[in-house]
Amino acid sequence: MSEKKWSLKTIVLYGINCVIGSGIFLLPGAAYKLLGPGSLLAYLFVFVLVMSVALCFAECGSMFEESGGPYLYARKAFGDFFGYEVGVMKWIVSIIAWATMAVAFATALSALVPQLSDPTMQKMVAIGIIVVLSAVNLFGVNVMAYLNNISTIGKLVPMAVFVIGGLFFIKLENFTPFIAEGATSASVSAAIITVFYAFTGFKNVGVAAGDMENPTKNVPKALILSMSIVSIIYFLIQFHCIGTLGSALGDTSTPVADAMGTFLGSKGALLVTLGTLVSVGGLNIAGSFNTPRCAQALAEGALLPESFKKCNKYNVPYISVIITGVLALLLTLTGSFSELAAISVISRFSQYIPTCIAVPVLRKKHPEMKAGYQVPLGYLFPVIAVAASCWLLINTESYKLIAGLGAMVVVAPLYFVMKRRGEKKSI
Repeated sequence: MSEKKWSLKTIVLYGINCVIGSGIFLLPGAAYKLLGPGSLLAYLFVFVLVMSVALCFAECGSMFEESGGPYLYARKAFGDFFGYEVGVMKWIVSIIAWATMAVAFATALSALVPQLSDPTMQKMVAIGIIVVLSAVNLFGVNVMAYLNNISTIGKLVPMAVFVIGGLFFIKLENFTPFIAEGATSASVSAAIITVFYAFTGFKNVGVAAGDMENPTKNVPKALILSMSIVSIIYFLIQFHCIGTLGSALGDTSTPVADAMGTFLGSKGALLVTLGTLVSVGGLNIAGSFNTPRCAQALAEGALLPESFKKCNKYNVPYISVIITGVLALLLTLTGSFSELAAISVISRFSQYIPTCIAVPVLRKKHPEMKAGYQVPLGYLFPVIAVAASCWLLINTESYKLIAGLGAMVVVAPLYFVMKRRGEKKSI
């Protein structure tokens, strides 16, 4: 009996669920602070960039049956060293994402516990989350098995209430002047990167091409539909936050909760806060489980030292868990949620740019590899994706660039160490 393929409706819903997360609850204020009401335009730019990158992921993903994602694409297109760099960065990206989620939880909790508005207290809570979840993980307790769709419901219900209810409380005068005074290319880039964080689950839509009915026809449809729906929801949330809070939006770290509070009172703010905490809590649990196993998989593929795959009596890769937890813990000390979100986005370009460049390279270098789906309009979308990504990186603050991509330089020598060990074993 053949395995049932996903329908267009299923993949669209899957894409929406993959993308909508904590970022839209916590980042509208940071985007507004950079561009004012003009932050709405950042969502349009990100929509085009996300679509371009996701289509590239769809084509590359349809060429490979084995798992590995960007690591496989880079290795096949550019060789072992680049494959190694992209593979190890996948683990590092996951660590940064988990640290960001830990700080996000503490930030969201500050709406209920005012004392947590202090950045030092937020970092202490984030550290506690990472320590506790790492300890739970070491004993082989997979809390993810109990989550199911709770986090999905927790984030969608308050969003729907906010979008519908907020329509009647918008003040149009809050949208002038449209562009904040003193806006520069650097602030535009920073705003786009801030907004981009809310879309970072998009690549899963294209990677799932192999599980779809008629991927050549349905992948672009699913991407356009799911990302359009998400973009409309995000645009409306930013629009409502600006319309209800005005200039006060730039001074809050819990914008949606504060905006809901203006028209539904404390109960509305509580609904958003609880929804955010459930959603972000689920992401933290998933990060604590998946991120160490990413390191374990890299060790099994000889990309990291063998010690990373050693398991304890609970069949848990304990060295990977400990090292991952320590690195995530250290990252929580580096900045606020909005700063870590920007670093998280920048680090992901180590996956996005090689995958987009791999599209034309694989077409020319490996014509024998048949793609189940091919990006339309030749090389237009890969060019848009790479050009826009490079522009964002060029205009990024240097410390964020170093924090997000510096690991690629740091881990490079390890490739030659691992290669030498592999050569000795083969003798």
